[in-house]
Amino acid sequence: MTDPTHGPGRRTVLATASGAAAALALAAAPTNAAPRDRAAASPDTGAAAAAQAYTWRTAAIGGTGFITGVLFHPAVKGLAYARTDIGGAYRWDDAARRWTALTDHLGWDDYHLLGVEALAVDPNQPDRLYLALGAYTQSWAGNGAVLRSNDRGATWSRTDLPVKLGGNEDGRGTGERLLVSPLGGDTLYLGTRHDGLLKSTDRGATWASAPFPASVDAGGQGITFLVAAGRVVYAGWGDGGGALYRTTDGATWQAVPGRPSGVSARVPIRAAHDAGSRSLYVTYSDTPGPNNQTDGSVHRLDTATGAWTDVTPVKPSGGDQFGYGGVAVDARVAGTVVVSTNNRWGPVDTLYRSTDGGRNWTSLKDSATLDVRETPYLNWGATAKFGWWIQAVALDPYDSKHLVFGTGATLFGTRDLVRWAPEIRGLEESAVRQLVAPPSGGAQLLSGLGDIGVMYHESLTASPSRGMATHPVFGSATGLALATLNPTYVVRAGWGDAGNGASSTDGGRSWRPFPAQPAIASSAPGPIAVSADGATLLWSFVHWDGTGHPGFRSVNGGASWSEVTTFPRGGVPVADPVDPRRFYVYDTAAGAVLRSTDGGATFVRGASGLPAGDAQFRIAAAPGRTGDLWLSAKWNGLYRSTDGAMSFARVTSCWGSYALGFGKAAPGASYPAVYQTGATESFVGVYRSDDTGGSWTRINDDARQWGWTGETITGDPRVYGRVYLGTNGRGIQYGDPA
Repeated sequence: MTDPTHGPGRRTVLATASGAAAALALAAAPTNAAPRDRAAASPDTGAAAAAQAYTWRTAAIGGTGFITGVLFHPAVKGLAYARTDIGGAYRWDDAARRWTALTDHLGWDDYHLLGVEALAVDPNQPDRLYLALGAYTQSWAGNGAVLRSNDRGATWSRTDLPVKLGGNEDGRGTGERLLVSPLGGDTLYLGTRHDGLLKSTDRGATWASAPFPASVDAGGQGITFLVAAGRVVYAGWGDGGGALYRTTDGATWQAVPGRPSGVSARVPIRAAHDAGSRSLYVTYSDTPGPNNQTDGSVHRLDTATGAWTDVTPVKPSGGDQFGYGGVAVDARVAGTVVVSTNNRWGPVDTLYRSTDGGRNWTSLKDSATLDVRETPYLNWGATAKFGWWIQAVALDPYDSKHLVFGTGATLFGTRDLVRWAPEIRGLEESAVRQLVAPPSGGAQLLSGLGDIGVMYHESLTASPSRGMATHPVFGSATGLALATLNPTYVVRAGWGDAGNGASSTDGGRSWRPFPAQPAIASSAPGPIAVSADGATLLWSFVHWDGTGHPGFRSVNGGASWSEVTTFPRGGVPVADPVDPRRFYVYDTAAGAVLRSTDGGATFVRGASGLPAGDAQFRIAAAPGRTGDLWLSAKWNGLYRSTDGAMSFARVTSCWGSYALGFGKAAPGASYPAVYQTGATESFVGVYRSDDTGGSWTRINDDARQWGWTGETITGDPRVYGRVYLGTNGRGIQYGDPA
């Protein structure tokens, strides 16, 4: 493909792949994209919608996703970069002590590129930055791409690759798989999972296969890292018993003799070169991780003599099973090296530090003081955990005591090797599933997130003080709903440690598990709705693979439940915001909307002949009105009912609608402002309508697209123009008219 300049611009929506939070894996992947259907549905030419400048910000939570790599620039003090598995890449602003997102310009047709496989800097050209992007290698996934920048990621040039990359697959914490050659800055190497070694001789503008001695495994890890040791490049090979290769001329590769063997050295994870001692440290595990590692080791290669030494700090054994992940060396003090354990769920992962080349080690966790006041959701239970999923470790080349490591939820850093605190400002990786903006009360926003449950946002600029740690502790949220006539009553569903459903009587500040739950709730919690007065709960159940189960109803706060036999399996219930007796649900198989007028006890068919076949079509109920419903049918368009789902009419002002919500009406208007992620032109954008869908104004722009945004959106009922947008890896974006 030709090499388009910065940003995809207003590109037509022709290809999508899949993205999800680490724990959600493919369950949350928008395979609903159906690119051929969407392309067929889009107009040949779209009339340009009006546009309004908006100021966009990211709501502060504090990471919440897997940090897969951190890289300090070796020649510029305070310059560092981070990569994530579904949230793109970031640059550290040392003066502001916060991260700046670098890939928000990637939109729906490129959202799989927010999975960053690898990053690289040029040691001799500090402004040059390279990213290898692509989330999945499955057949349905889009191909990868390389972005290159001459201004530290402020603007980009792009080359699409003929191969797929796996930034959100097993092995995403290995690396880096991308390297600027030490023999010349115009040459780059990219190690792939299933397609061998790629090489560029024009600073990443074009790529071609390069000779490499290992046989490609279509289901394996391929090249797990590339690291320079002087003018020699070493490559870890994940499919051949811990093989390590090297090249001295940049063209021919040889196996490094005497490499470690055995289960503990099956997969080389990361490597770091200590120039002062001429040592290459390599971490190994039995699997690529971040999950399922039970054995691992650390080895030192003397690059001058070729001698290997086993310097493993602690050998996994018995119930204490784990692998080794990150490794970093001190550029200022030869022989100082730090390695991390990984997947050590018993004693919890730690960092080991040695000042004598690995002869002796100290566990930094043992003397650590954790300070998570800035991101209190990390207080899981009584205390914060030191770390888990630690495969990214980096040492500041200008400060021997500035050490950082990534986890499955944040980035911890220290300046004295004792006190550790999140260094995560500006880096937000939440996969957002539900958003509720209360009409009154203390919370500005409630959010249901992948992996870390439900958050109570008292402020949008500070991490919520009440989140995952609130009893019951929740993992991924599957449902969140507020009783519109009694907004202090809120219910939530998801994966919890004391049942998979809970209610709140103070607007989401505190929670109480349902006294009971249907048996299916333990394995397939799904969407939940609450009647306008809070008296009736309607809970749907969906297995992680998408299999729907019968819905259940409770009229006593979850003390008992009864099956609703007329409720479509796996449907998404919606409560009428005014009439407590009314519920609605879209029947994906029938292409119909079912309605209940007896508090969810029974459902009967209302409107039919609607688009069928997609479980993620969504109904939204306009606030303050009975029976005023909007159906977002994705590439099939947008429909509205004003008679309680007895009939729907197509809204002709847009051809695609994916998520829709409401906010405070415009001055002088009587109907709420309508917000959606959809398509009124030949691309997907974020839109607001102040005239009941008669016309739309685009409120995002080409620099702010955030990948996949088709899950949830809502306006603010108290502030006209404010909108909250859920992303799949870039957290909660909120915007106000500029």
